[in-house]
Amino acid sequence: MIELRGVTKSVPSGTGTLTILHPLDLIIRHGTVAAVTGPSGSGKSTLLGLVAGLDAPTAGTILIDGIDITSLGEDALAGLRGTRIGFVFQFFHLLPSLTAYENVLVPMEIAGARDGATRASALLAEVGLTDRSHHYPSQLSGGEQQRVAIARALANDPPLLLADEPTGNLDTATGHTIIELLLNINRSRNTTLVLVTHDPELAARADISIALRDGRVVETRTVSRKPADDVAAADVEAKEGVG
Repeated sequence: MIELRGVTKSVPSGTGTLTILHPLDLIIRHGTVAAVTGPSGSGKSTLLGLVAGLDAPTAGTILIDGIDITSLGEDALAGLRGTRIGFVFQFFHLLPSLTAYENVLVPMEIAGARDGATRASALLAEVGLTDRSHHYPSQLSGGEQQRVAIARALANDPPLLLADEPTGNLDTATGHTIIELLLNINRSRNTTLVLVTHDPELAARADISIALRDGRVVETRTVSRKPADDVAAADVEAKEGVG
């Protein structure tokens, strides 16, 4: 589902160059829950942004479902994000002038979906917000706003869901609810789920945990699926490149 080959990210810094990600090879297979962990400034959000096609690597190749996104133009990238990638942000990023229902509907209207109204209602029901669908973000709690954001991310049924600190702006109890919702989406939809998190509980429940420090992978942990699980097997390979 996701493959990075020799991916690096550097930016100008003063008279020199700051390397945010050192050469990285990574494979995350379809249906996997992968948690990216590490201290602030370790490169976690940069990695997620590169996978989402929101930023371009300095070097290397990124493939999403076999498509080399590093070779795509901006229009093609936008089309891929609209159909294959859902993104959940720490601070929700809902449109304040739209209701919960309208926030979920917007991506489907942009994509020209004919059944958008029905799907928007179904997605809000899936995240347990049918009775809050006509409330504005300012009228919703943080947990409710994050559930709307998750429903919006699923609007076009993407096979890949990316979440940047999805519980980071929530209290512990509400965070647990969001964790269960995301893991249930992975199980029920077989959606590949990649999360950046500081939450040790969430990282412990992932199939794969990838720890970054100073832009380098310092540890990977893989948990084998039980045979009874009806989700695809997962695998990962992550290592620092040479040179």
